[in-house]
Amino acid sequence: EAWTRGVREGYEAHGLDWHVQRLGCRAEYWFCPPPRDGAAAAAAADHELDAYMHLFALNRGILLTPFHNMALMSPFHVMSDVDRHTGVFAEAVASLVG
Repeated sequence: EAWTRGVREGYEAHGLDWHVQRLGCRAEYWFCPPPRDGAAAAAAADHELDAYMHLFALNRGILLTPFHNMALMSPFHVMSDVDRHTGVFAEAVASLVG
């Protein structure tokens, strides 16, 4: 919940019409409003933006899954891990809109 809240606050602070969703320990964000089906999700894909966000995070010590913009939480993750992603995500969004 904290991860999705941090992502949501990060894109809403810049007025972006993005979306974040969570199901249990899996959470991911989209660079569009929520897709309604697989075809809409595929059509909304922005591969350059995906690559940018992944590389931005990786260069700051955060590894997202190699598909989607997804985090898989485990019992080994602590709040400081979530806070780190929140900060890096906010920094990435600011670099895009700035």
